[in-house]
Amino acid sequence: MSENFEAPDQIIDQLVDTDPAETAEWQASFDAALEHAGPVRARYLMLSLLKRAHEKNIGLSSLRTTDYINSISPENEPAFPGDENIERRIRAINRWNAAMLVHRAQRPGVGVGGHISTYASSAALYEVGFNHFFRGQDHPGGGDQIFFQGHASPGMYARAFLEGRLSEDQLDGFRQELS
Repeated sequence: MSENFEAPDQIIDQLVDTDPAETAEWQASFDAALEHAGPVRARYLMLSLLKRAHEKNIGLSSLRTTDYINSISPENEPAFPGDENIERRIRAINRWNAAMLVHRAQRPGVGVGGHISTYASSAALYEVGFNHFFRGQDHPGGGDQIFFQGHASPGMYARAFLEGRLSEDQLDGFRQELS
């Protein structure tokens, strides 16, 4: 899991360090806490200082872009169950196939298309669900019944094509009551 610290760097670059020696002492103290007490303690100290700054009405930009916080720390996250590189490649193929499906449906004289952006923006979620969470009808506990947002259907068709469940001719009938 990577975090983006560009915004705080941009902010600190705009400030003038009026006491570099004191700054170095604070940084050395932080480094010592990290080395001797570990990352959990170092994180606690930083969050404690941020909370204290907020209590004292020190204007600081938020380091988060959302109110939602992952309750599982990165070091406690389980390993990804699949091959991320292969799954990323499959997602790219599916997005491409979905885009071409929509493009081909917009050929002259047909007058239909599709909403590719819905699928493109949620492709990772769908694919992780398909690959690791959704259960098929042959699952011992029963299959999942999943209702997809209609505008995401190009991605579902593209995946079915990739899996061999739909033919190219069937894809050419997309949104024409032929599929």
